[in-house]
Amino acid sequence: MPGSSALDVLTEDLLVRVREKIGDELDSKTWRLVCKEFSRVDSVTRTTLRVLRVEFLFILLDKYPNIKTLDLSVCPRVNDRTVSFLLSQHSLSWTRSLKSLILSRSTGLRYRGLSLGDTEAEVFNFYIFFPLITNYWTKVFVLDILEGLEMLARACPFLESVDLSYCCGFGDREAAALSFASGLKEVKLDKCLNVTDVGLAKIAVRCVNLERLSLKWCMEISDLGIDLLCKKCLDLKSLDVSYLKLTNDSFCSIAPLAKLESLVMVGCPCVDDTGLRFLESGCPLLKTIFVSRCKFVSSTGLISVIRGHSGLLQLDAGHCFSELSTTLLHHMRDLKNLEAITMDGARISDSCFQTISFNCKSLVEIGLSKCLGVTNTGITQLVSGCVNLKTIDLTCCHSITDDAISAIADSCRGLVCLKIESCNMITEKGLYQLGSFCLRLEEIDLTDCNGVNDKGLEYLSRCSELLFLKLGLCENISDKGLFNIASNCLRIQGLDLYKCSGIGDDGLAALSNGCKKLKKLNLSYCVNVTDRGMEHIGSMEDLSDLELRGLTKITSAGLTALAAGCKRLADLDLKHCAKIDDSGFWALAYYSQNLRQINLSYCALSDMALCMVMGNMTRLQDAKLVHLTNCTREGFELALRSCCMRIKKVKLLAPIRFLLSSEILETLHAAGCKIRWD
Repeated sequence: MPGSSALDVLTEDLLVRVREKIGDELDSKTWRLVCKEFSRVDSVTRTTLRVLRVEFLFILLDKYPNIKTLDLSVCPRVNDRTVSFLLSQHSLSWTRSLKSLILSRSTGLRYRGLSLGDTEAEVFNFYIFFPLITNYWTKVFVLDILEGLEMLARACPFLESVDLSYCCGFGDREAAALSFASGLKEVKLDKCLNVTDVGLAKIAVRCVNLERLSLKWCMEISDLGIDLLCKKCLDLKSLDVSYLKLTNDSFCSIAPLAKLESLVMVGCPCVDDTGLRFLESGCPLLKTIFVSRCKFVSSTGLISVIRGHSGLLQLDAGHCFSELSTTLLHHMRDLKNLEAITMDGARISDSCFQTISFNCKSLVEIGLSKCLGVTNTGITQLVSGCVNLKTIDLTCCHSITDDAISAIADSCRGLVCLKIESCNMITEKGLYQLGSFCLRLEEIDLTDCNGVNDKGLEYLSRCSELLFLKLGLCENISDKGLFNIASNCLRIQGLDLYKCSGIGDDGLAALSNGCKKLKKLNLSYCVNVTDRGMEHIGSMEDLSDLELRGLTKITSAGLTALAAGCKRLADLDLKHCAKIDDSGFWALAYYSQNLRQINLSYCALSDMALCMVMGNMTRLQDAKLVHLTNCTREGFELALRSCCMRIKKVKLLAPIRFLLSSEILETLHAAGCKIRWD
């Protein structure tokens, strides 16, 4: 038919299937812009939503009614009021499909909502972001009846997963409100320092279907809370109690959990071998156990676990004992299905590697960071039997040479990740072997490997699947070596060139032409980089994390070019960039609206520029503002006032503490902002 399009023959079902195949964020955006029908299909099929600005939350939830995962972790102003007013809207279809909610690092989620006693300033700030709701007294009344978190828990009947990690205001009353989501199967409360046994008890009693729980750094949780949890939540499959001051009694409580598959107890200072003995005859389905940095756990305790769980898949015992004993090795023979083992910090002999090689044929990951006694012979013996290894960590194994790397490359052709930081005897010969045989390599850490040179990078560039490359402190590489990486490793997303003094503008030009997908770049103390290099970086549209610390040759012109081009920049470090003046920071404030973290310490910006940066960057959550010698007390005061409703962390020089008004300090504290005094 004249005027018809080829797209007209595509049914909605076909369009949905095509849309489901698109994973990249930029490709998804391009899809939505093709035509109205593509945009409509995107609206009904999208299941994940990550919101950056709270004022767009209503519109987005109305546009995407079928989302299953809502991520508000980078939304700076989410609080009880936001949630309460969100749920007072007419369209709540999204609540019936929502299964996962991410609220980590939210500072405004408290038990208390807006009430009649709040100041007029609080009400005014609230109205700025929610102009659609006109009846003030109705708002206050609704918020007084039900708090935001409890309303959210009640409104989402199919909610299964909630992440509240690092929410500094989350305590027992908030845990009680969360517990109204009785269908929860997964809860993350990492570093919720105000949660005690009382709050945990509320969750345990009401959320009996809980399967995965993380309590890392919840320092007020004790044996009592863990005991009640284990009696009520019998379906627990994964439990993380890292850094809690639990005693052996807690592991007596954990042992009867018949469905537990993963137990993480990193850095538990009060647990010893007796606690692990309780697990020997318990937790029959246990597949993963992490006991690293438990200073009173020895090989005897691990043997108890191994005796009762020959089906273990993952064992992390890093920094637990000084030497891998022959008795432990003898019992490791039973771990025929072991896939990953970490023994960081232990002394290991060549015979140990021979035993592991012979018995653990299924091993795909091994961690030997800072282990003593690791030799070329030992590694050769290891890889001769464990040919399926995909991840090998040899960080600070200083005796390793090219011979060990050659053995790895020859035996482990499917290698994906290799960490050899501070292995100074690795040269271009070892990298030649990797480039010849390990063509699936995606990540390699060569930090402080002084034997690495441009020729070595040429060989390494044959690994065209490389995604992450660390070359920090490699003094013998230059733009020539970086050119080879940029020409062949087109998929690379992360590159660390910390203190690579041989890297300059020409290398960055090659990088900008070849590595279009680069997201994270560290150029700190690459002292030969100038404004021309910044212009090249400005063409990397996907760049989100950039470290430029100590680049004394870049000026405002370079920063302006960078900011104008890198619109996705979220984390920027400009510490000690002394030649950038106010014009550069004004450009940054204008262009870089997506910045969430910034380091301006030791920079030469004025009061006006500081206020522009802190006020204009509406998504900024973390700022380091130390030794700003051109800024006055008034400048700091105004800058902090301009962002006090959304900033979460700020670092300031200690003497300023006594110059700032008590009002601004109290306001920041009330908003949940953490101030670090340097």
